[in-house]
Amino acid sequence: MSMAEEAQLEVLRKDVAAWNQWRAENSSVAVDLQGADLREANLEGANLERANPKEANLEGANLKEANLVHARLYSAKLTGANLEEANLGGAELANATLKGTNLYVAHLTGAGFEQANLEGANLMNADLESAVLLNASLQGANLHSAYMRWANLDNANLLNADLSGAVLYGALLLRTNLQGANLERASLSRTSLVEANVEQAIFTGCSIYGLSAWNIQGTPKDQTNLIITPDKEPAVMVDDLEVAQFIYLLLNNAKIRNVIDTVGRKGVLILGRFTAERKQVLDAIRDELRRLGYLPMVFDFDRPTDRDFTETIMTLAGMSLFVIADITNPKSSPLELQTTVPNYMIPFVPIIQEGERPFAMFKDLQGKFDWVLDTLEYDSESTLVQVLDKAVIRPALEKHEDLMARKLVERQTKKVKDYL
Repeated sequence: MSMAEEAQLEVLRKDVAAWNQWRAENSSVAVDLQGADLREANLEGANLERANPKEANLEGANLKEANLVHARLYSAKLTGANLEEANLGGAELANATLKGTNLYVAHLTGAGFEQANLEGANLMNADLESAVLLNASLQGANLHSAYMRWANLDNANLLNADLSGAVLYGALLLRTNLQGANLERASLSRTSLVEANVEQAIFTGCSIYGLSAWNIQGTPKDQTNLIITPDKEPAVMVDDLEVAQFIYLLLNNAKIRNVIDTVGRKGVLILGRFTAERKQVLDAIRDELRRLGYLPMVFDFDRPTDRDFTETIMTLAGMSLFVIADITNPKSSPLELQTTVPNYMIPFVPIIQEGERPFAMFKDLQGKFDWVLDTLEYDSESTLVQVLDKAVIRPALEKHEDLMARKLVERQTKKVKDYL
């Protein structure tokens, strides 16, 4: 540090009023406080606009109401400092240490906190609009009612942080750690939570219109009363972050409703064990269904069968017009059919290669549920395609009409006296 810089530092340490007067008279002079030792210094109200306190030690310093606009605080030590109502708009705080710092009502618009340590910091009511907190550590930080519109919190650590009532409109929280965080009544409209960890986080009463919650990790502790409509519209509430996006689309997007309606009128679920040598059969059925104007959806039993897989099949089966099940040479009893057939009153058309036998439990399904049609044997994919409309689609549609009529039959109420 040069003699001129030492002189600046001496004035700053002794008399903030004199410092501010000097700054007013020498506004064009650069202020270089790099590496300065200002521990416990009383800098309340100091004008440090565009100053360079890079790597300075400001631990425990009183910077209340200080002007740090565009100050270069890169790697500065601010642990335990008081920055209450300080103005850090556009300040560079990357790699800075602010553990336990008091930033109550501080103005931090556009400040850069990349990789900064803000563990346990008090940022209650702080203005962090457009602040960059990329990879920052905010574990246990108090961000109650903080204004964080358009802030970048990608990959930040907000473990157990208090974000209740915070405004996170349009904020980026890609892969952010929100484990145990409290976001009760926070504004998350247009916020991105893609791949964020929300294990045991609290989202009660959040406003989430336009929220992106793709592939979020973990299960929130509470996600009740999520408001999915804009502020100026009547509130519609749901209780699941990921379901919320779908429900909103159903309420407001005719195209989504049309898609669901199309699946119900044209969707055909194809189930089978499509090994490499039998892939031609799958392709032939699928191509012919497409040519005839249907929407084929294919599930292969050779895939690992787990709960999610089976539940997905059940969901699509319930939406489909009918199901084609190739039961040729199963390696094990297809759990999907045994789970789906009893629960959905829709046509199931079983097909099988000549010379093969269905699995043992299949005859029981046919005997108990008349919506499982007679099994169709085929010798090749080419002949199967030739008769697909006549031997598979038409019988399935006829059974569909029959089942629909049966569902509409009104059950009569009987009276005990009729039997006396």
